[in-house]
Amino acid sequence: MLSFIGELGDRVLGVLSGFDRLLFRGILRCVIDARGLNGYLYGAKVSMTDYRKHVRQVSTQITEASLKQARQTGREIRYLYNSQDKKKDLALEIATRDRIHDGLICVFGCVEPCMSFDVRRDRQTKKIWLERRPRKCLHLYHYFHHSRWGLMHARLQTWFPFTMQICLNGREWLARDLMKAGIGHLRQDNCVYHVEDFEAAQRFLDQQLTVSWPALLGELVRQVHPAHESIFANCPHEIRNYYWSAAETEWATDVLFRHRADVLPIAKRLAAASLRLHGPAEVMRFLGRTARADGLPRSSFSGEIQSDARLFEEGLRIKHRINANSVKMYNRPCALRFETTINNTKEFKVWRTPENAPEDVKPQWLKLRSGVADLHRRAQVSQASNDRFAAAQAAVLSEDALPLKDLVTSLCSRVTRPGREKADGTRTRSRTFRALNPLASHDIRLLTVISHPKFGIAGLHNADVRAELYGDDPANRQELRRRSSAVSRQLALLRAHGLLEKVPKSQRYRVTTRGRQSLTALLAAANATVAQLNNLAA
Repeated sequence: MLSFIGELGDRVLGVLSGFDRLLFRGILRCVIDARGLNGYLYGAKVSMTDYRKHVRQVSTQITEASLKQARQTGREIRYLYNSQDKKKDLALEIATRDRIHDGLICVFGCVEPCMSFDVRRDRQTKKIWLERRPRKCLHLYHYFHHSRWGLMHARLQTWFPFTMQICLNGREWLARDLMKAGIGHLRQDNCVYHVEDFEAAQRFLDQQLTVSWPALLGELVRQVHPAHESIFANCPHEIRNYYWSAAETEWATDVLFRHRADVLPIAKRLAAASLRLHGPAEVMRFLGRTARADGLPRSSFSGEIQSDARLFEEGLRIKHRINANSVKMYNRPCALRFETTINNTKEFKVWRTPENAPEDVKPQWLKLRSGVADLHRRAQVSQASNDRFAAAQAAVLSEDALPLKDLVTSLCSRVTRPGREKADGTRTRSRTFRALNPLASHDIRLLTVISHPKFGIAGLHNADVRAELYGDDPANRQELRRRSSAVSRQLALLRAHGLLEKVPKSQRYRVTTRGRQSLTALLAAANATVAQLNNLAA
């Protein structure tokens, strides 16, 4: 992200990174499956033949208790015949009409698809059992101007297993915190595009990662679903309460501009370049995946990779997607937003100990969980995705602003690298390295190898470059040492020219920001046809 901001210079007012949309899903483990529901019915002394009657009674009890607050406060309760109605827009209209600035705004009811249970009978075997299957039932949407979270809503399924969804927005939350702190700011929809104190605003966004989500969401459950405790009083305490997972998260990095007119032209240029330059390998690198040497997904990859651009009234959006996860860039008022959306956490890793493991078990890299316990790690991988996408876009800005001849001047000149400082204060002897020739076949091949997207995340080793340049290692150990030494000299040459840097405390190397900008332009020029160059010259 720093390279992208550096290319924009004083046009940037500031940067804010944090959650945008957060969708939490709560399940009751005591009734989420048929086995648990059978245990609940046994504790409630309800026979299988009376299940449907009991469900209707409990559903009525839950609905009446959930609507009690709205009736007491005179808030509107509206049934929606079309579940596709834009409920947020309707809630805002009601809030404006009734001048509601805090607390419950309204409650919407509508019938929507869900997963629930039904009784199945086998006339031949005379057996009866519960089956979990897709059904439809009444859902209640409670919209709030929450004192902490701002505009948000909670969705309650009124039939077993009473799944809940709570949707809030990190930028709404930020706006509330800024107002309470008396910090001036400007916002439109879910974007804070100007703030008097950027450091304080970023601290508020960072604090969102430290809250106790089960406690906060539990408070809202007691307000939206007050009948919960009485209905499930017979269930074991450890599985009686809702278990919360983050079904969808959006992590946004807003680059805020001083002038609105600067945003759209840059967004158009970057979107066009991203569609042209960023293929499957680059998209996989953005989202933390690796590709094959030829730039195609590995054989273990299943799913699809898509890229598309979409026009809006106020601008455009470029989106790269791998299955259910995506990274995108779009413009907002006086802001350019990079945003990573994660719906499937299993494509990422977290450093932790296995669940229910003994205390002496060491942590290891395991699949990222959707539970709120791993929400902090989800923010880390999302920010890394935004940073990689922004760094790739920074190379586009650099190429647009700098003639190719100026870009390669230093690379085509000899360079002297000063010696290292020793413990006694003296320095080792300085070294002079040859100039690079971007049009020579041996240098083009070397630059192509180190710029491959598969090395963009983990970096590269001497052995990686050796395999690309020479193929499989020979059985002759002397020849192997000769090849390894030759690659070491080439890596030192690239480091001297500022194209590579060494990863501290490792034997890996990675392409620098300057190197990525230079390599993109050099390889594009080297691979261009004469006709393409003539068109540019004309």
